[in-house]
Amino acid sequence: MSTPPRPPAVDPGTGTLASAATGHRGLLTERIARELEQDIRTGAIAVGAKLASERELAIQFGASRGVVREVLRRLEAHHLIEVAPGRGSFVAEQSSAQARGYDGLYRAERPTVRQLIEARIPLEVEIVGLAAQRATEEQLEVLAEINDRIETATDVITKARADVELHDAIAVASGNPVLRVMLSSISGLMFEMMLRSNSDPAIFEPGVPHHPEILAALQARDADLARQYMREHLALGLRTYGTDLDVSLDVMATRHIETLLGRDDAR
Repeated sequence: MSTPPRPPAVDPGTGTLASAATGHRGLLTERIARELEQDIRTGAIAVGAKLASERELAIQFGASRGVVREVLRRLEAHHLIEVAPGRGSFVAEQSSAQARGYDGLYRAERPTVRQLIEARIPLEVEIVGLAAQRATEEQLEVLAEINDRIETATDVITKARADVELHDAIAVASGNPVLRVMLSSISGLMFEMMLRSNSDPAIFEPGVPHHPEILAALQARDADLARQYMREHLALGLRTYGTDLDVSLDVMATRHIETLLGRDDAR
């Protein structure tokens, strides 16, 4: 049974708000999962190898066993490990049929932030234009609800996940399943970019349309304006990412997660 929502609480162990502790936990989970994913995908941890126990991994990464369990669930969901009850977790074989998913194929090419933006602009500009013409009232309500969650999120992981969800919901509203699948194939890369975007004040340049303006254009059924706003929204990174623009997404995201964790530790 789920627990009803409660007011923000103070973590007795740290004296910080529980929401801050949750944000730190999410960043730590992301960092550990990324490290293990990289080791598995590159073969540093061989197919069939047994991962260390939850307790050993918790000690290795300086994390709680709860965080380690979240990491293992993520690896299992990505078909990178198989969990054998009572025996442990083993690295799964990545068959050619699975092709490691499009995400793995993209990462093998080490795409940069600039390349992701260049891919997203034509794709999402067309998606949002179709959504302005085709979205149902129910879909517009869903978009408004997701946007509210982005606006009220108190940690970067939650905000980034909701950000990805919003762009996916716009793709659903476009009524074109091919375009949605194309966008979904880069959602992992988008999430890494959004970790940076949602914690960087420079991204919120005055006068640049963001989610509320895009949502308003969709609600007004103005396809031209929706396309214009989406293009400006996505192109903002070309002006604000600086030297990170031509760094691979993996490197940029890892570096940024470490920076955010460092800020939390310094508090």
